[in-house]
Amino acid sequence: MSTENEIREIVSQYTRAADQRDGEAMAKLYETDAVVEVHYRGPDGMEPLGTLSGAAQIAAAVTTAMVPHPPLGWSHHTTYDHRVSVDGDEASIETQFITFDVVGTRKPEGGWPAGTFGAQGTIKPIESGYYTFDFRRTDGPWRIRRMGIVHDIPYVF
Repeated sequence: MSTENEIREIVSQYTRAADQRDGEAMAKLYETDAVVEVHYRGPDGMEPLGTLSGAAQIAAAVTTAMVPHPPLGWSHHTTYDHRVSVDGDEASIETQFITFDVVGTRKPEGGWPAGTFGAQGTIKPIESGYYTFDFRRTDGPWRIRRMGIVHDIPYVF
Protein backbone atom coordinates (compact mmCIF):
# COMPACT_ATOMS: atom_id res chain seq x y z
CA MET A 1 0.00 0.00 0.00
CA SER A 2 1.34 3.46 -0.83
CA THR A 3 2.08 5.93 1.93
CA GLU A 4 -0.71 8.19 0.67
CA ASN A 5 -3.19 5.32 0.99
CA GLU A 6 -1.87 4.47 4.47
CA ILE A 7 -2.59 8.07 5.51
CA ARG A 8 -6.10 7.96 4.00
CA GLU A 9 -6.69 4.66 5.82
CA ILE A 10 -5.92 6.30 9.17
CA VAL A 11 -8.48 9.02 8.42
CA SER A 12 -11.00 6.25 7.69
CA GLN A 13 -10.14 4.58 11.01
CA TYR A 14 -10.56 7.97 12.73
CA THR A 15 -14.07 8.48 11.31
CA ARG A 16 -15.17 4.97 12.25
CA ALA A 17 -13.84 5.30 15.80
CA ALA A 18 -15.72 8.61 16.15
CA ASP A 19 -18.94 7.11 14.77
CA GLN A 20 -18.64 4.13 17.12
CA ARG A 21 -17.68 6.32 20.11
CA ASP A 22 -14.66 4.04 20.52
CA GLY A 23 -12.10 5.99 22.52
CA GLU A 24 -9.69 3.07 22.74
CA ALA A 25 -9.54 2.64 18.96
CA MET A 26 -9.21 6.41 18.56
CA ALA A 27 -6.30 6.65 21.03
CA LYS A 28 -4.33 4.03 19.09
CA LEU A 29 -4.22 6.38 16.10
CA TYR A 30 -2.44 9.15 18.04
CA GLU A 31 1.00 9.67 19.52
CA THR A 32 0.79 9.71 23.33
CA ASP A 33 1.42 13.48 23.45
CA ALA A 34 -0.69 14.41 20.40
CA VAL A 35 -2.77 17.59 20.32
CA VAL A 36 -6.21 18.26 18.79
CA GLU A 37 -7.20 21.91 18.31
CA VAL A 38 -10.84 22.73 17.52
CA HIS A 39 -11.93 26.02 15.91
CA TYR A 40 -14.99 27.65 14.40
CA ARG A 41 -14.56 29.78 11.28
CA GLY A 42 -17.17 32.45 11.81
CA PRO A 43 -17.95 35.90 10.45
CA ASP A 44 -15.28 37.45 12.69
CA GLY A 45 -12.54 34.96 11.74
CA MET A 46 -11.21 31.89 13.52
CA GLU A 47 -12.52 31.32 17.02
CA PRO A 48 -10.67 28.76 19.16
CA LEU A 49 -13.10 26.37 20.82
CA GLY A 50 -10.82 24.02 22.72
CA THR A 51 -7.78 21.80 22.81
CA LEU A 52 -7.33 18.15 23.70
CA SER A 53 -3.84 17.12 24.80
CA GLY A 54 -2.62 13.56 24.73
CA ALA A 55 -4.08 10.31 23.46
CA ALA A 56 -5.73 9.57 26.83
CA GLN A 57 -7.65 12.87 26.86
CA ILE A 58 -8.62 12.40 23.21
CA ALA A 59 -9.92 8.89 24.00
CA ALA A 60 -11.90 10.17 26.99
CA ALA A 61 -13.49 12.90 24.87
CA VAL A 62 -14.63 10.36 22.28
CA THR A 63 -15.99 7.99 24.92
CA THR A 64 -17.61 10.46 27.32
CA ALA A 65 -18.02 13.88 25.66
CA MET A 66 -19.57 12.81 22.38
CA VAL A 67 -23.33 12.34 22.70
CA PRO A 68 -24.30 8.65 22.77
CA HIS A 69 -26.36 7.44 19.84
CA PRO A 70 -30.10 7.04 20.49
CA PRO A 71 -31.87 3.73 19.81
CA LEU A 72 -31.83 3.16 16.03
CA GLY A 73 -29.38 6.06 15.77
CA TRP A 74 -25.89 6.45 14.37
CA SER A 75 -23.54 9.03 12.97
CA HIS A 76 -21.61 8.95 9.74
CA HIS A 77 -18.48 11.06 9.39
CA THR A 78 -17.66 11.46 5.73
CA THR A 79 -14.44 12.90 4.32
CA TYR A 80 -13.61 13.95 0.81
CA ASP A 81 -11.18 16.00 -1.31
CA HIS A 82 -8.11 14.58 0.44
CA ARG A 83 -4.89 16.53 -0.06
CA VAL A 84 -1.97 14.38 1.09
CA SER A 85 1.64 15.47 1.49
CA VAL A 86 4.52 13.13 2.43
CA ASP A 87 8.06 14.10 3.38
CA GLY A 88 10.06 11.13 4.65
CA ASP A 89 8.67 10.08 8.04
CA GLU A 90 6.30 13.04 8.25
CA ALA A 91 3.03 13.44 6.40
CA SER A 92 -0.13 15.50 6.44
CA ILE A 93 -3.61 15.39 5.00
CA GLU A 94 -6.25 18.07 4.70
CA THR A 95 -9.77 16.90 4.05
CA GLN A 96 -13.25 18.32 4.14
CA PHE A 97 -15.86 16.59 6.29
CA ILE A 98 -19.59 16.39 6.83
CA THR A 99 -21.10 14.43 9.69
CA PHE A 100 -24.61 13.07 9.33
CA ASP A 101 -26.98 12.16 12.15
CA VAL A 102 -28.98 9.06 11.20
CA VAL A 103 -32.04 7.92 13.16
CA GLY A 104 -34.18 5.04 11.99
CA THR A 105 -37.92 4.76 12.46
CA ARG A 106 -38.99 1.85 14.64
CA LYS A 107 -40.94 -0.82 12.77
CA PRO A 108 -44.63 -0.54 13.69
CA GLU A 109 -46.20 -3.34 15.81
CA GLY A 110 -48.19 -4.66 12.88
CA GLY A 111 -45.34 -4.29 10.41
CA TRP A 112 -44.74 -1.71 7.74
CA PRO A 113 -47.87 -0.49 5.95
CA ALA A 114 -48.46 -1.83 2.45
CA GLY A 115 -46.51 0.13 -0.13
CA THR A 116 -43.78 1.19 2.30
CA PHE A 117 -40.45 1.24 0.51
CA GLY A 118 -36.90 2.42 1.15
CA ALA A 119 -35.11 3.81 4.16
CA GLN A 120 -37.35 4.65 7.10
CA GLY A 121 -35.99 7.42 9.30
CA THR A 122 -34.11 10.67 9.02
CA ILE A 123 -30.66 11.64 7.85
CA LYS A 124 -29.46 15.17 8.47
CA PRO A 125 -26.10 16.88 8.30
CA ILE A 126 -25.03 18.11 11.75
CA GLU A 127 -21.50 19.45 11.23
CA SER A 128 -19.07 20.31 8.47
CA GLY A 129 -15.65 21.76 8.01
CA TYR A 130 -12.03 20.75 7.53
CA TYR A 131 -9.73 18.27 9.23
CA THR A 132 -5.97 18.73 9.07
CA PHE A 133 -3.89 15.81 10.33
CA ASP A 134 -0.11 15.83 10.82
CA PHE A 135 1.48 12.38 11.07
CA ARG A 136 4.82 10.98 12.07
CA ARG A 137 6.24 7.50 11.60
CA THR A 138 8.63 6.46 14.34
CA ASP A 139 9.72 2.82 14.57
CA GLY A 140 6.59 1.41 12.98
CA PRO A 141 3.16 2.67 12.01
CA TRP A 142 2.10 6.21 11.25
CA ARG A 143 0.55 8.08 14.20
CA ILE A 144 -1.33 11.37 14.37
CA ARG A 145 0.80 13.96 16.17
CA ARG A 146 -1.46 16.96 15.63
CA MET A 147 -4.99 17.43 14.37
CA GLY A 148 -6.88 20.59 13.57
CA ILE A 149 -10.66 20.70 13.24
CA VAL A 150 -12.27 23.79 11.74
CA HIS A 151 -16.05 23.91 11.87
CA ASP A 152 -17.99 25.90 9.26
CA ILE A 153 -21.09 26.33 11.41
CA PRO A 154 -21.30 27.41 15.07
CA TYR A 155 -20.17 24.59 17.31
CA VAL A 156 -19.99 24.24 21.10
CA PHE A 157 -17.03 22.30 22.46
